[in-house]
Formats: sequence, structure tokens, C-alpha cells
Amino acid sequence: QVNLVESGGGLVQAGGSLRLSCVASGRTFSDFNMAWFRQAPGKEREFVAGLRWSGGGTSYSDSVRGRFTISRDNAKSTLYLQLNNLKPEDTAVYYCAAKLGLLVGTEVNQYRYWGQGTQVTVSS
Repeated sequence: QVNLVESGGGLVQAGGSLRLSCVASGRTFSDFNMAWFRQAPGKEREFVAGLRWSGGGTSYSDSVRGRFTISRDNAKSTLYLQLNNLKPEDTAVYYCAAKLGLLVGTEVNQYRYWGQGTQVTVSS
């Protein structure tokens, strides 16, 4: 069991930046591969970025590659997502998620543990 709590969302103008954090508690954080997903109104939840328990094996969706950076600090049990050059289409609730196993998954149903989400709104 692991509990996840996101923070760092907010309202930002297009071209701006935000840094999201996800603090984990419960089971050892470094046991888990981690990911960020997002869900815009009326749309399905989609994969944004993920990485392995070690911090390696990063992967990104095509829509955010080159603008967003995922990282983790296992000593602080915290996952991060740096969002740069934000666009209005990045507006969504952002969720962190955790899974056991060898691979970083990109599908919602591969992740067992989820945070409550943090809202990111990008104005044009």
C-alpha cells in the first residue's frame, strides 16, 4: 500500500512553467515505478510521463516531450514533473500513479495506486 498526494498545480499563462510534486507514504517509495497522467474535461485519462524506480527509463508522451521533465528523489519519497512552455491544451487534472514490476507502463489499468490529482490551468 502506498498513499500519493500531489501538489503544485495552479493557473499559469501560456508559455509559463509549473513544478508538480507527488509525495508518497506507506510502502518504500523506491519499490515503485512512477508516472504522471492527466485528464482534461470530457476526455479520457492519458499518460504524460513515467520512470523506473531507479530514476532511469524515462518515457514521455509525444505531446509533452521536450517541454516536460519527470524526476524523482527516493530519499524524499517524492516524484516531480517540471512543466515548461505550457500550452492551453495542457489544461487538465494531473495525477501521479505507482506500479510494481519491471516496466514503466503507459496505460491507466497498469497502475494500482493513484493520488487525488492537482489542477493545472493554462490561459491563452
